[in-house]
Order: sequence, then C-alpha cells, then structure tokens
Amino acid sequence: MTKQERVALAIKEVVSKMMNRVMDNVMIKDPFIKEKHQAAKPLYAALVPDEIFKGSHFERRFVTPFGSVWERLAQVVAIEAHGNCTMGHNVSGIVGSESLRRIQEVLNRLEHNKKGEFKFKPDWKSELKYIHEGGGEPIPVSVTCDIFIHNKETNTKYAFELKGPLPNSDQTKVSKEKMFKLLAMKPKQVDFAYYALPYNPYGKKEDYKWAFPLRWFNMQEDESVLIGNEFWELIGGAGTYNNFIKEVNLLGQEYRDRIYREFLEIEPPLNSESNLLK
Repeated sequence: MTKQERVALAIKEVVSKMMNRVMDNVMIKDPFIKEKHQAAKPLYAALVPDEIFKGSHFERRFVTPFGSVWERLAQVVAIEAHGNCTMGHNVSGIVGSESLRRIQEVLNRLEHNKKGEFKFKPDWKSELKYIHEGGGEPIPVSVTCDIFIHNKETNTKYAFELKGPLPNSDQTKVSKEKMFKLLAMKPKQVDFAYYALPYNPYGKKEDYKWAFPLRWFNMQEDESVLIGNEFWELIGGAGTYNNFIKEVNLLGQEYRDRIYREFLEIEPPLNSESNLLK
C-alpha cells in the first residue's frame, strides 16, 4: 500500500467513525420523537412542520462531534507523512519582555482599526521582524498548539493553529498571539508556525474574503497562512488534498442517502450530488 493509499484510508476511517457515532446517536440513543416535541412546544408544533425541528435535532448532534474532526484528520494524515503528530501539544520556552510587549502592541493596533478602515494593515513578515528585535528580560512562556508535527528525519518542527473555514475574530487574534510567541522563543522551539484553514469555501486563495480573519492576517499574502490544499499538501505530501476531497465526497453520498432514508424517512432528491466538496 502506498503512502497516499494509507492517507486515503486514514481519512476514510476518521470521517466514517464520526458519522457512525452521529447516526447511532440520532437513530438509537437520542432520536427525534415528534410526540415529545409537540408536548414540550405546542405553539412551535402548531406553526412549524415537525420536519423542520427534526432537522435541527440532527444538526445539534452533528456539529458538536464534528468540531474536532479537522484536528483528527490532520493528525492521521501527518503521521503517515511525517511519522509524528500530536493534538493540543504544549510548547514551553523563553521570550524577551520587550518582545512580549511588542506582540501586544501589534495586536492592539490591528484590533483597534475602525470598521471598514485599515490604518494598520496586517503584514506577518514585518510584524515578526519587529517582535524579534524586541528582546528584553527573559520570561518563561507556554503555548498550546492545535497541531504539532516533529519530523525526526529532518528534525523540523511545525506548529499549527487549525481553525474552521470561517473562523471568528477572537479565535484568530488568539491564534496570531500564540504564533508570535512560538516564533519569538529563544532558543528556537519550532521552525514554522502556521494559521491554517482546512478548506476554502471561496475556491481560490485570492478570493478568500471572510472578514474576521482579514483583520489579523493578510490571508492572501502572509507566508504564515495556509488555506485548503496548501495545508494538506504540507502535512501529507502531494496529492493529499485530492485524496481528502475524494474520500469526503464518496462518504458524503453514502451518508446523505442514509440520512434521507433512515432519519428523514424520505427518498433522496435527484440532485443530491450537487453539494459535493470541490
């Protein structure tokens, strides 16, 4: 079995396990019972079809377990390619007091841009240079990475802040602060720190326009930002992103049909393939 075949199998196993757990939950452990819904919310039931609330019942039980699936997918992919990957990895080191002050200065400037105005534009390279030049009294600092890869063959260490495709502003600010601290540590504790989005709903990187992370990063040009295929190719090698898309779409068709028939108790529509990941 080739490396990419192992990666494809690992992706399939992670997504299948999560979806099987969701299906077991909504079909066996906690099914939607219309009589219970009607008794608990008679006004809602009188105004809105039960099927609408049945859908929201499924959504709530799907979103929670899916929250950490990106990290688990990244981990199984990176282990195949790099031999090592951990989630929630703690990195400790020493950062100068002036460097820490400059980190907060940079973040505060970006945060206090007026809505619709960018007096201070994010520029990762110049910001990091400014922070590195700070120095100062050594202060112990600890940072927890979403994903940490140590390729022992090359002795290269990668730290990732891995967020959903449409992250909020607070998440992104925290991620940038953590990345600055990681790269300001002396002696060096990581070689690279990235802000990574596993999928781009806008298609091309140059078209990414979700407003919240744009306050903190130049999403198109900052070398610390990875979106979609850039991320998967780095952690898994060439062909990983296509593997990811292929396996998700194959599983998606299977589970979408099951959800229509088993949960919603209707036949799948003829255009049920129109929502394929691309």
